[in-house]
Amino acid sequence: MPIAHRIVKGMASNRTELTALKKLLSETDLILSTTELPQNRTARCRELLRTALALTDDLISQAKLPAASLLGRKGGSVTAKRGSDYFRKLAARRKTHGGGRPRKES
Repeated sequence: MPIAHRIVKGMASNRTELTALKKLLSETDLILSTTELPQNRTARCRELLRTALALTDDLISQAKLPAASLLGRKGGSVTAKRGSDYFRKLAARRKTHGGGRPRKES
């Protein structure tokens, strides 16, 4: 599948694809810096490209830490706070109380 199809579908979250997008935007900005468009459109184009570059940089920096690793750190500390007695009681409740829906009376 060509890269254009993946970007259109909104799947450009891969770090390498974001880096490639950043390089394309940078090259376009370089080309516009050496070109003068009519009606002072060059300045607006370069402003939009700088904004796109800033957004791409932000997405790349966010892609460094996956969300699961951030949540995993917190989960371990909460487990440690509860202690082993909490989990012992929880296991005992599971063995004595079946839980689930009550049986149907026929």
